[in-house]
Amino acid sequence: MVEAEREASAGKCPFHAGASNKASGGGTTNRDWWPQQLRVDLLNQHSNRSNPLDETFDYRQEFAKLDYSALKGDLRALLSESQPWWPADWGSYIGLFIRMAWHSAGTYRSTDGRGGSGRGQQRFAPLNSWPDNVSLDKARRLLWPVKQKYGQKISWADLYILAGNVALENSGFRTFGFGAGREDVWEPDLDVNWGDETTWLEHRHPESLANSPLGATEMGLIYVNPEGPEHSGDPASAAPAIRATFGNMGMNDEEIVALIAGGHTLGKTHGAADAKHVGVDPETAPIEAQGLGWASSHGTGVGADAITSGLEVIWSQTPTQWSHYFFENLFRYEWVQTRSPAGAIQFEAVEAAEIIPDAFDTAKKHKPTMLVTDLTLRFDPEFEKISRRFLNDPQAFNEAFARAWYKLTHRDMGPKARYIGPEVPKEDLIWQDPLPQPIYHPTTYDIALLKEKIAASGLSVTELTSVAWASASTFRGGDKRGGANGARLALRPQREWEVNAVAARVLPVLEAIQKTEQKASLADIIVLAGVVGVEQAAKAVNVDIKVPFTAGRVDARQDQTDIESFELLKPKADGFRNYRAAAGRTSTENLLIDKAQQLTLTVPELTVLIGGLRVLGINFDGSQHGVFTDKVGELNTDFFVNLLDMRTEWKATDESGERFEGRDRLNGQPRFSATRADLVFGSNAVLRASAEVYASSDAQQKFVKDFVAAWSKVMDLDRFDL
Repeated sequence: MVEAEREASAGKCPFHAGASNKASGGGTTNRDWWPQQLRVDLLNQHSNRSNPLDETFDYRQEFAKLDYSALKGDLRALLSESQPWWPADWGSYIGLFIRMAWHSAGTYRSTDGRGGSGRGQQRFAPLNSWPDNVSLDKARRLLWPVKQKYGQKISWADLYILAGNVALENSGFRTFGFGAGREDVWEPDLDVNWGDETTWLEHRHPESLANSPLGATEMGLIYVNPEGPEHSGDPASAAPAIRATFGNMGMNDEEIVALIAGGHTLGKTHGAADAKHVGVDPETAPIEAQGLGWASSHGTGVGADAITSGLEVIWSQTPTQWSHYFFENLFRYEWVQTRSPAGAIQFEAVEAAEIIPDAFDTAKKHKPTMLVTDLTLRFDPEFEKISRRFLNDPQAFNEAFARAWYKLTHRDMGPKARYIGPEVPKEDLIWQDPLPQPIYHPTTYDIALLKEKIAASGLSVTELTSVAWASASTFRGGDKRGGANGARLALRPQREWEVNAVAARVLPVLEAIQKTEQKASLADIIVLAGVVGVEQAAKAVNVDIKVPFTAGRVDARQDQTDIESFELLKPKADGFRNYRAAAGRTSTENLLIDKAQQLTLTVPELTVLIGGLRVLGINFDGSQHGVFTDKVGELNTDFFVNLLDMRTEWKATDESGERFEGRDRLNGQPRFSATRADLVFGSNAVLRASAEVYASSDAQQKFVKDFVAAWSKVMDLDRFDL
């Protein structure tokens, strides 16, 4: 599972010396002068300008052309084609490819839905140079001939996970299945918070990870330090860290035990000598290294001389074949703390025979060894109960690992509707946010009738748009969770969220329409309510526009909704509705950008939505903050016009600088109130540039058109069936 580097890089800054934040062409950048500058650039990621593929490229169509069986055959052959430049342990790359897949998927965090293998980010910094990913640059190069052969019919992101699956199958293990559909991006993600530390492997206390998006206990690790927290060497001390990090992926104790034991049933760690022999990471390596890093000066630097984590552990008597030896050895022997040749803390079986095969010398055997964190599965009381059950029931262990591995490698893909390929399991799993089959198929006439019923319901434009926005805006672009499909706004926990108070008040009216008419799902009716509201608001400014709407959403049941994991979707802040649950270190405007990025919005889309939502009056608490109009419910440009009007002078009304009052510069009379999420569109130069477009005298028609386009985009973010 974990191959954490302990050597010289442990004290290095992840941003290599001499580069700082300078642009590639040299010189001091805006970020150097103003390090607190709002990261509006996060909304410009992964545009067509960085994508080498044609705009018409459709990965699902290309994957359908793939000879899937031949691809798996090539991967199986690759496993035993040991290359002199990176010789395979026991002549097999099984362990290496499993680790590659694990570490590709293992960056996922359920708290914010970011990370994971879904974008193929292991190709880019920081992941390609993390201490925990030492030597995985070699795994990716070993895979290149296969990727080259099949081209764009298989993404790197899918290939990493499939290679791990094939490795497990080649060892004799039966996997649960595989779903393709991960599309590559072509540059590093900028929005993922990996931590504030400036040195690799700086320890974080597990308690600090609570309610935090950070997945691991140390900067540069996928999970935990295999020597225990801060190299403690104490198995018991590792239990809280293990639970914290795996818990951030939504894993329970049984899944944790299964994953650690299963991941350590095959392969080995590498610590042939002191890590001072290991060179710099790929991002720091010289140009002639061609993207490879961690060159070692110890012996040949490869094979038996390889150094990655600095640990030298082999868990099983059959390290290239699936077995039950991990648990058998864990409980059969007593263990004594030792040191690897690199000086890392590990454990060796007391008075055990030398039964473990050497990776490169068939005449040599070793005593069983374990990591500090392996022994946690025996010495933590709760983990120990599960481990003994698995010891006594190998089939239960195999089933648990198959399901946990599938969850690990697919958790960031979102609903099963996104999965493609011949090995997608039929079973629906609760962590996939399952949805029932459609039972309504509304006609054009049905939609028109429902719109009439909604319009006649007595609900205001504010209420109609509030309920639709509350439902759709839960979507997270990271792991494709949330959104309007499923109408989970009507279920626990979303119905109980403070930010959804207005929506909860409106829902009974829409539920009554759905029950009476029986023409469409509640999910469709909620979105349709927003359509009615926006069309009415546009008509109020003499713009006749038809808001796009495609029926086909379904209603999830409460038993299809994992309350605990859906609670993680509850916003700490939602600047679109002027909501912030509590003060914190992160500014309101940064949280607004974060929310916009999760909704996959561009700067113009963010700007036009804020301006429109303010004049629609959908603030979560009905407040007037940012509602710079006396014609609430009209889709006018007043937000921008009044925000940029120099007649108004703004001053903070509280010590936190979160709320502001705008007074007339001439007579001192109060005009408006606002929050940071409002005023940032006047203070930030990039956002102001867009705001000025909509404040111009000729902007009304464009504003409505752009708002409708951005609104419709958010409403359909989770319509993977379209």
